[in-house]
Amino acid sequence: MSTTTVTQTVPSRRIGRSIFALLAGFVVNVTLTLATDLGLHAIGIMPALGQPASDRVLALATFYRTVYAIITSYVVTGLAPNRPMQHALLGGAIGLVLSIVGAVTTWNSGLGPHWYPLALIVVAMPTAWLGGKLHMMRIAG
Repeated sequence: MSTTTVTQTVPSRRIGRSIFALLAGFVVNVTLTLATDLGLHAIGIMPALGQPASDRVLALATFYRTVYAIITSYVVTGLAPNRPMQHALLGGAIGLVLSIVGAVTTWNSGLGPHWYPLALIVVAMPTAWLGGKLHMMRIAG
């Protein structure tokens, strides 16, 4: 009977740790992005909320969001209880879905060019893979 209990407990712990890894990555990403966005708003680089952003500002946002997505994936991979690359790619898939939802909901808003939400969609999976790969290389080397 104790064998059954151990068998059932270990997978549920792994699932809990997997969920924790993904949530921790989400918190890291949102925290870094919001802090940067608010800082850039405060110093006048980003326009006021509800105002259109220029291509230059959105290129900057694309750059730092890409870097933050790699960091997020690195964190998720490091916290994953097993199969770290699959965790990284699952986090990337979640980011991809959220980017698609963002693109659909803001498409006709007039707040910026269409290339920006499309860029976030395009980089979602490569950044997830790269962050995971960097962590795996660190562990191996």
